[in-house]
Amino acid sequence: MKILITGITGLFGSYLAREFGAIGEIHGLKRPTSNTDILSDIHGQITWHEGDINDYQSLQRAFEGMDLIIHAAGLVSFSQKDKNQLLRVNYEGTTNVVNVMLELGIQRLVHVSSVAALGRTPEQHVVNENHKWVDSPWNTPYAISKYLGELEVWRGVQEGLEALVVNPAVLLARQSETRSSAEIYRYVAEENRFYPTGDINFIDIRDAASITFRLYQENQWDERFILSKGSMPFQAFFTSMADAMGKRPPQIAVNNFMINVATTWGRIKQLFGLKPLLNKQTAMVAQLPITFDNQKVNKLTGYQYRSLKETFQWAVNKK
Repeated sequence: MKILITGITGLFGSYLAREFGAIGEIHGLKRPTSNTDILSDIHGQITWHEGDINDYQSLQRAFEGMDLIIHAAGLVSFSQKDKNQLLRVNYEGTTNVVNVMLELGIQRLVHVSSVAALGRTPEQHVVNENHKWVDSPWNTPYAISKYLGELEVWRGVQEGLEALVVNPAVLLARQSETRSSAEIYRYVAEENRFYPTGDINFIDIRDAASITFRLYQENQWDERFILSKGSMPFQAFFTSMADAMGKRPPQIAVNNFMINVATTWGRIKQLFGLKPLLNKQTAMVAQLPITFDNQKVNKLTGYQYRSLKETFQWAVNKK
């Protein structure tokens, strides 16, 4: 069985490569400039193809002869200035993946979406897989791009594909894996003082990859699944992380006035320490209490998640 993974050099893609390597020959799509260090332990076991999801012809060459495509490539940014690039990668790139699969007669697709693609409104405190997207100022450009990309996957299903869609919450990986998700560790490691008053939904990246593989094995085609261990207030989450690091946790709750002032004065970084990840819109979203309901996947798989304490000890390289 030949399995090609887009985004294999990214964080989640690399974990999926290790899971799915148990059942097939792994092929990876990468750009000439891609850093493959995150795959150093299995690099030699991967058949590499140079290409890009926004280069249609390169996808045609790479996808030829494949039995399964895992589409994990995507751009994560919460900056308004990246709106067009987000649409190009997450929407147009996914369109290309779907169209090349249809053209070549490749039937099965595992698509990595995001809980952001489910949409968010201030009134909705629990969201499950049946939640209907509504236009809202709380939906970031990233969320919109992932939602539109997912629509392309379902369009492909109507045209003959079989698709398994997973919607991960915040993926918790090792602190040393310096991708965007590691920024949340840096925030606590630097002993920043402020925390949002809303909730964070999260999952150990190892659990997310294992569940995705299990869903594939159980032939859950044309279904979508939220991947989340659960939700908890940012304060408790940061405190647990700080305990594992031996750091002082954030102590000051952020209110809306503070966000407005920080945005006006260009000091979001001073409040949250995550300038690349937060602006006024995403800071306001972080103030919302919300749970992405994981009951669908739990009832199907009975999966036993790692504890948050275990995840943080692993993430900061403590046993």
